[in-house]
Amino acid sequence: MRVVLAEDQFLLREGLVRLLESYGFEVVAAVDNGPALSRALTLHRPDLAVVDVRLPPTFTDEGLQAALAARRAIPGLPVLVLSQHVEQLYARELLADGRGGIGYLLKDRVFSDEEFADALRRVAGGGTAMDPEVISKLVARGERTGPLAALTGRELQVLELMAQGRSNTGIAQELHLSDSAVSKHSASIFTKLELTQDTSDNRRVLAVLSYLNAPQD
Repeated sequence: MRVVLAEDQFLLREGLVRLLESYGFEVVAAVDNGPALSRALTLHRPDLAVVDVRLPPTFTDEGLQAALAARRAIPGLPVLVLSQHVEQLYARELLADGRGGIGYLLKDRVFSDEEFADALRRVAGGGTAMDPEVISKLVARGERTGPLAALTGRELQVLELMAQGRSNTGIAQELHLSDSAVSKHSASIFTKLELTQDTSDNRRVLAVLSYLNAPQD
């Protein structure tokens, strides 16, 4: 799996390169600024982009702007944001095209190299990997409307854990449910969100995107 990495701090960037390579990823470019990231994404068209938000030269939003531009040019380009901050506007813009292949993790809340590598693989495969704090910033704004209003409290809990990238088994362990109960909740969620069996895209991803993008009053 070919990865372009953007991180301005030398030690962290080199550490990430070594970590990724130890898990079988091929880092085709590791850059430290926004313009270099744009060039690398255009040149290499990687399987996954791992980007910090704030990069030189201005340390504002160069990383995300480059990733957004590349995702427009290369529809569906998987992007995992690795940042110290939750940038709600840009997180929503990444989600707005209704495609999967999106992750947003906070640097100080990544506690396991195996979990990090697993998140990268999920995003590269078209799934999602969202930090719970990012999710709470995106969805905790008033009353839910539309199809989400029909979901029960338990179904919303299941859907939030789906957004984090948890498997049914992981959701069952977190909520102290059986696997069959999680499957029933998932089926109910898909029905209420009108995601039928013949949907060509992954229903879990579409359900998560509906959850994170839902308008609220």
